[in-house]
Amino acid sequence: MSDLKKIKEEFLSKLNKKLNVSEINQIKTDLFGKNGLVSSQFKKIGTIADSERKKFASDLNIIKDEFQNLINSKINEAEINEINEKLKKEKIDVTLPERNFVRGKIHPVSQTIDEISSIFSEIGFSVEEGPDVENEYNNFTALNTPEHHPARDMHDTFYLDEKKEKLLRTHTSPVQIRTMLKDKPPFKIIAPGRTYRSDSDQTHSPMFHQVEGLHIDKDINMGHLKGYLNYFIKEFFEVNKIKMRFRPSHFPFTEPSAEVDIGYQIKDGKIIIGEGDKWLEILGCGMVHPNVLKNVKVNPEKFQGYAFGIGIDRLAMLKYGINDLRSFFECDYRWLNHFGFDPLDVPTNYRGLSR
Repeated sequence: MSDLKKIKEEFLSKLNKKLNVSEINQIKTDLFGKNGLVSSQFKKIGTIADSERKKFASDLNIIKDEFQNLINSKINEAEINEINEKLKKEKIDVTLPERNFVRGKIHPVSQTIDEISSIFSEIGFSVEEGPDVENEYNNFTALNTPEHHPARDMHDTFYLDEKKEKLLRTHTSPVQIRTMLKDKPPFKIIAPGRTYRSDSDQTHSPMFHQVEGLHIDKDINMGHLKGYLNYFIKEFFEVNKIKMRFRPSHFPFTEPSAEVDIGYQIKDGKIIIGEGDKWLEILGCGMVHPNVLKNVKVNPEKFQGYAFGIGIDRLAMLKYGINDLRSFFECDYRWLNHFGFDPLDVPTNYRGLSR
């Protein structure tokens, strides 16, 4: 009997037994490893006489293909059997009570958006939303931003095409434009959502969250703006008194414009919002520029209004003692478990926003 027939009969008898994956792989090594029996036969081809070499090589290739196909089939069969056996042993009775119940937490940003929405809904504001991918007109031109304004630069804005017609919105103010274009005044809205700017460090992120506010009606003035913001800040930080000041500033879409600072003090290493000898910038605001109203077909002689923009992530950091903005987006369950909120504890003004 030739060596090839011996190898074939010996290993076919082995492979016809019930084997596990490890045993099959051992047979595969015995046949096709560096010093395997089939591999050794291939090394002998050069020593065989010319008249027999062709038939020997052909027979050897047939045996090789037969073994490889059989081994692959046996491995597949063994893996399926192992999975089935494992499933039988690890069968779970779904009617049994949960042993390791883990309740998820609401992210501080989501909680803060709910808190802001709850406060402003109490005083008549509705919530509007818009797309993250905006056109250049809604994001800049309609908001009275000059063509060569620094905010339009590529190092600040994520443009999505070469013509700079599509971009990731740099603020949620385009939602104001969309709202005013599709409806008629009066308007009293807030627009929370994601915004994007090319910036990243401990207090800045390429993607962050903002809420814009807009109130357009007849005879609206800065006094209304100050009153609403005073109410909002006290309710959000859950304090009875708030020290607040308006500093002159400039935004293309408001005139006059202001930055709003609130008083605070450091006590036992913590920031205490409300009273104190220190000032903290909290938001930007102003009276809506007449050009913005004209761009949305609202008569500035008849209607006036104010707008404001607040960084949601910044508010969450101040209120809940989070010192690194990057932590918001790292998907660390331990961090979320510490700073997160009960999913059933929906913020409401009457029983406290964050209690």
